[in-house]
Amino acid sequence: VKHCTGTIRVANQTLHTDSPDLPECFQLSVLSWLPCVYLWLACPPYLFYLQRNNKGYIMMSILNRVKTVFGLVLWIVCWTDLFGTFHELQQGDSKPPIYFVTPLVVGMTMLLALFLIQFERLRGVQSSGILFIFWFLSVLCAIVPFRSKILQISDKLRFTTFYFYFSLIVAELILTCFNEKPPLFSNIDTDPNPCPQSTAGFLSTMTFWWFTSMAIKGYKNPLEAKDLWSLNKRDSSEVVVPKLLREWEVEQAKAHSAVDQSTQAHFSKPPPAGESNHVGGESSPEEVEVLLSKQKDPKKPSFLRSLIKAFGPYFLIGSAFKLLQDLITFVNPQLLKLLISFTKQKGAPTWWGYALAFLMFFAAFLQTLILHQHFQYCFVTGMRLRTSIIGAIYRKSLIITNAAKRTSTVGEIVNLMSVDAQRFMDLTTFLNMLWSAPLQIILALYFLWQNLGPSVLAGVAVMILLIPLNAAIAVRTRAYQVEQMQYKDARIKLMNEILNGIKVLKLYAWESSFKEKVLEIRQKELNVLRKTAYLGALSTMAWTSAPFLVALTTFAVYVTVDKNNILDAEKAFVSLSLFNILRFPLNMLPQVISSIVQASVSLKRIQDFLSHDELDPESVDRTNTATDSSVTVVNGKFTWAKQDPPDNNYSRERIINLMVPQGSLLAVVGHVGCGKSSLVSALLGEMEKMEGDISIQGSVAYVPQQAWIQNATLRDNILFGKAYNEHKYRCCLDACALTQDLEVLPGGDLTEIGEKGINLSGGQRQRVSLARALYNEADVYLLDDPLSAVDAHVAKHIFDQVIGPEGALQGKTRILVTHGISFLPQVDNIVVMVEGRVSEMGSYQELLKQNGAFAEFLRNYSLEDIIEEDEALIDEEENFPDDALSNHTDMVDNEPVVNEAKRQFIRQISIISGDLENPKSRSVRKRLCSERKHAESDSEKKLPKVEKLIQAETAETGRVKSKVFWEYAKAVGPLLSLFICFLYGCQSAASIGANVWLSQWTNDAAQNVTQENVSMRVGVYAALGMAQGLLVMVSSFTLAMGNIGAARKLHYALLDNKFHTPQSFFDTTPIGRVINRFSKDIYVIDEALPSTVLMFLGTFFSSLSTMIVIVASTPIFAVVIAPLAFIYIFVQRFYVATSRQLKRLESVSRSPIYSHFSETVTGSSVIRAYCRHDAFVLMSDMKVDENQKSYYPGIVSNRWLGVRIEFIGNCIVLFAALFAVIGKDKLNPGLVGLSVSYALLVTMSLNWMVRMTSDLESNIVAVERVKEYSETKTEAPWEVEDKKPSPDWPSEGNVEFSDYSVRYREGLELVLKNLTVSVKGGEKIGIVGRTGAGKSSMTLCLFRLLEAAGGEITIDGVKISEIGLHDLRSKLTIIPQEPVLFSGSLRMNLDPFERYSDGEVWKALELSHLNKFVSNQPAKLELECSEGGENLSVGQRQLVCLARALLRKTRILILDEATAAIDLETDDLIQSTIRTQFEDCTVFTIAHRLNTIMDYTRVLVLDKGQIAEFDTPTNLLFRRGIFYGMAKDAGLAQ
Repeated sequence: VKHCTGTIRVANQTLHTDSPDLPECFQLSVLSWLPCVYLWLACPPYLFYLQRNNKGYIMMSILNRVKTVFGLVLWIVCWTDLFGTFHELQQGDSKPPIYFVTPLVVGMTMLLALFLIQFERLRGVQSSGILFIFWFLSVLCAIVPFRSKILQISDKLRFTTFYFYFSLIVAELILTCFNEKPPLFSNIDTDPNPCPQSTAGFLSTMTFWWFTSMAIKGYKNPLEAKDLWSLNKRDSSEVVVPKLLREWEVEQAKAHSAVDQSTQAHFSKPPPAGESNHVGGESSPEEVEVLLSKQKDPKKPSFLRSLIKAFGPYFLIGSAFKLLQDLITFVNPQLLKLLISFTKQKGAPTWWGYALAFLMFFAAFLQTLILHQHFQYCFVTGMRLRTSIIGAIYRKSLIITNAAKRTSTVGEIVNLMSVDAQRFMDLTTFLNMLWSAPLQIILALYFLWQNLGPSVLAGVAVMILLIPLNAAIAVRTRAYQVEQMQYKDARIKLMNEILNGIKVLKLYAWESSFKEKVLEIRQKELNVLRKTAYLGALSTMAWTSAPFLVALTTFAVYVTVDKNNILDAEKAFVSLSLFNILRFPLNMLPQVISSIVQASVSLKRIQDFLSHDELDPESVDRTNTATDSSVTVVNGKFTWAKQDPPDNNYSRERIINLMVPQGSLLAVVGHVGCGKSSLVSALLGEMEKMEGDISIQGSVAYVPQQAWIQNATLRDNILFGKAYNEHKYRCCLDACALTQDLEVLPGGDLTEIGEKGINLSGGQRQRVSLARALYNEADVYLLDDPLSAVDAHVAKHIFDQVIGPEGALQGKTRILVTHGISFLPQVDNIVVMVEGRVSEMGSYQELLKQNGAFAEFLRNYSLEDIIEEDEALIDEEENFPDDALSNHTDMVDNEPVVNEAKRQFIRQISIISGDLENPKSRSVRKRLCSERKHAESDSEKKLPKVEKLIQAETAETGRVKSKVFWEYAKAVGPLLSLFICFLYGCQSAASIGANVWLSQWTNDAAQNVTQENVSMRVGVYAALGMAQGLLVMVSSFTLAMGNIGAARKLHYALLDNKFHTPQSFFDTTPIGRVINRFSKDIYVIDEALPSTVLMFLGTFFSSLSTMIVIVASTPIFAVVIAPLAFIYIFVQRFYVATSRQLKRLESVSRSPIYSHFSETVTGSSVIRAYCRHDAFVLMSDMKVDENQKSYYPGIVSNRWLGVRIEFIGNCIVLFAALFAVIGKDKLNPGLVGLSVSYALLVTMSLNWMVRMTSDLESNIVAVERVKEYSETKTEAPWEVEDKKPSPDWPSEGNVEFSDYSVRYREGLELVLKNLTVSVKGGEKIGIVGRTGAGKSSMTLCLFRLLEAAGGEITIDGVKISEIGLHDLRSKLTIIPQEPVLFSGSLRMNLDPFERYSDGEVWKALELSHLNKFVSNQPAKLELECSEGGENLSVGQRQLVCLARALLRKTRILILDEATAAIDLETDDLIQSTIRTQFEDCTVFTIAHRLNTIMDYTRVLVLDKGQIAEFDTPTNLLFRRGIFYGMAKDAGLAQ
């Protein structure tokens, strides 16, 4: 410092005077050099960054010119200064060297800044952070000389140059705040809704100001997808995914080269299995494998490394921000120390206090900005990781081999996408804590040690002891969670069954039994929740009391260890604020570590998936044009999986030779499982080629056996990416017989087809798949059994119009796999496959002559074909456009034995009855009608539903009504709610009390009355703290109990209401929507809501107590509260409105990614066959980007909120400190410490409070939704006390309809019009009529599933409309059409109320011919039925329904005959049992096959809801009316 004049005596000149000043030398050296040093240090890395990231250049603008000119002038000013000094030197007035050095340095720096301004313009930087910080520093450093120069004007020249300099840097600073125009040719001009971030200035970026426009928009009206900004180019799939894939390919290449080197020496080619005839020949491949496995495992390509290479650099910027933030965190406790010592000194100058207050504010503000930048970088990295992982998995799934595909199910791969990619995303946000937490802990301990010495260790010990406690609690909680998930799943499964079979439950009056079952599971679930709540209360206590216990032990040890240790305000409150800093990293570390463990598991799963084998694109030669045949296979040998042993017929095809001439039609036939489909797959290149060559000339179209339909419109499914050509498209539809189907679909060919083609029948799907192939004009058509799923006459139509010699495809090469023999005479060539090899090949005639495998095959199948042709005739008479479920499903069943028997049986029947129409086809046709009826009613339902759906959604936008909160409080219990709030208040009071006591204790130090009260001070402090801990525990436990009570009430109300809801509700509401209330919304009420409420109350009371403390210590603070609270509420409302809508949009756009993906995986072979691979990748990328488009503003909204709320928190710190400084004469240091350390804590809780308010609003919606479904209209009461019929009613069984009408729902037409029928007890009535005549409605009326629109029904003189529903329904018995079983024991399915003895149950089983089956089961009556009774055959299920009826044995039986005769045996069994067992009962049979009711007492013929004929069967036949016509059709009348 000898280069200056005089020495630096800073202290007396600054600290101890009321008008401080820094010496000139310090001003000239340190202050002038600081900004320069910064710029020169920052420049090289920044230039390197600019060199790499070129955004295009920006045109010279006025702003830019002004900046440049000012920079030049600045440089001139500095040189003027320098020349002035030289001039003085010549005058003989020699200055110290600093006067030469500083202007030189500053001048050079100005030139550098000038260069940067221009260089940034050329590189397209619109606003420069580096320069902004430089100008800001320069202005800051120039303020001190500015003041001192005014105080004493020494020399004129320097005075003027300095003022020039100062005004110019201020001007530069202001100009830097403005933005340049975007660079030329940037995509901003082309993008319809660009993200303002790319054009935002430096300040706007730091404070996230650019997001405000969206917050305002979201506040005014709910955001929609069109309001979202486009994704930044650098975050989009097209940039991010290739980046990762490049790195991954490099990794794979490295691994492969390593493997090649290690395996070359050991590998010897095994002799081909065919050549070695001796026994040992087979084992050679295994020997080679043994050789291979002996070496060290080959190096696997590391996915982690490629992730780090692709996204590491960007992430590191975030880490740098984190490091800065960690260091700045510790500035505030030091400043607090200075502030407290300042209030102790009576004579200290006030400006020093103000400076400290503003420094605290500035440090906190800087920390806020830096922290949120760090979060932004981390979250964006996480987002890119997710995009790239999803993209990589999607691309891989399209080219993965079948063997690899078998190792993981579609669900597992979708999980890789959803769960595992999500885990990476979550991890990136915490990852920096891995090094930052230890750093923070070390720094905090260092400062604490400085403050309190070794007694800190006591506190640290307590902290460390709390960690295992928390860990143990976490482990238990996880175990409970798993258990609760199981109960939840069981409950949802049961609910699902109940809702699916609700009609049956109502018919049998079984609701109450099932309600008990659900409530039993629910009770277990709530018990587990209660246990979790105990644990939660404990952990909340540990978490809130931790800082207190630590402080207590530390202070207690500190004062008791040594008599001279005095606890004064500085030590106590600085330590407290340091302990508070420690809390966060200590809690985060275990979380981060468990998160890393999870992510490493995910990493391994993803890496394994991405390392699977890929299909060889070269296995099929598409270029070969030498031969005239368009498909050639020479010596082909194929396998599904390379690893399979060679002796397995299915996996390894024998050697195949095949030539298909250009334009010919080749049929491939053979038994089930002989490799027909595998041949097609081999031609597509889906199988591993062991040896040989395949070549295909030209493009390929492929129709798979199981039609693959996308979730898109019907038209898109057919076009499949080709351009739309009206004429060609119509021709395709006609050829594939789809024109009639379009008329049935609600939106024609623009109908949205559900996932997996859910709203099309099997045959329609198959035809759409065929139309797709036809539209995509290819050269070679591979048709894998496209005619199996369609009706015989439709199949004929398609063969003639499309496939056959006259069809639309004539002249193309067609390979048709088929089971239909009738078409074989018309094809050019036939290939017969036997056990995976071609056994014969030739035309139909040639093969018949050879009398080989083909002739055998024909003999097997001819019977069916004759039957099929009969059907075709009948069907054509009836002229049904729709096709039934395949005829083949009946025929080509999996069990050939059963089949054979069935065939014999059908043959006998058709011979015996001698009727033309065999029963099967009639059943087929009937099934059709019922299907069509459903389809139409569905479409009627669909149109109004669309609107309804939308209404349901709009109900959720906007503010949540306070009524809903009140509903929830009512469910918890109004008094309990108040008590909970009271407990929270007490807990805050205790915590304030403890800290006030601490501040009193520290004031003892000033009055020197320390030693005698130490034990009392420690004791009371401990007592207050313990009280706080206990109150925390009690309050959180009471809250949890209240929440669980509310959950129980809400679920019970919902369940009870759903059991009492009329059937019409279930007909119009999709089950999924009801299930959703029981699963998702109840889950939110059970788990998400309680934790949110807990956090909300916690943060709310902690913020409140902060305010109270500050106001109590410095009452003037109350003035500031109002404006701050106003800003806070303002920001909070904006945020909540926007973020809730963004969350909703994000979750809506997320599911399409996964559904599109699972669709792609199932249809990958089709996508590859049509070469649509790239298009699908693009589609997936678009869906991911669409999702990230709503996710990205979601992240930013949190940052935006964070910066604003923390700014309010920092203002609170500033004012608390300022008012402490102002009132320092009246305040003791203890109070100052108390109020400022509370203020430092407030930021965190304010931030959390907004988040919690937002979560609370999103979650409380669940209550609203559950309430909505708990209050739907109910049906009549189950029991009416004063109208109870006598126990033995109905004794006769007389049924009377008088003038009875009914309709399905309000506003629909009458289904039955003015029926009047009277039936005597014991009569057998058959009810017949065409579809839709109202047959089923009559039965529904008897059970009052439909309430009368007019007239009434009386049974034995009792009007059924007056008695309770259960009283009525339990006295009638029905054997329904579709047998519905529930999962549970067989015994429960027969007798859920356990009213009958085992003996009676066995008797019923015997009469229903089930006893043999049941007694063969090891579990006997306790045989578990799976969901829907899947483990019983359909026939057995019918018999179970019969057994139910036999058990109940009431006077009136209604038999709704199964439409499709399940199988004729079962049917006859049921009929004969009913004739014998229900002899004296009144029986109503809804008949579909007339031969069952020919011997009934009377037959009721319905037509359009009215009685057409009602008489004995013989009279009706004689009358030659409707009944006669039906009988004639059935071949029962001549």
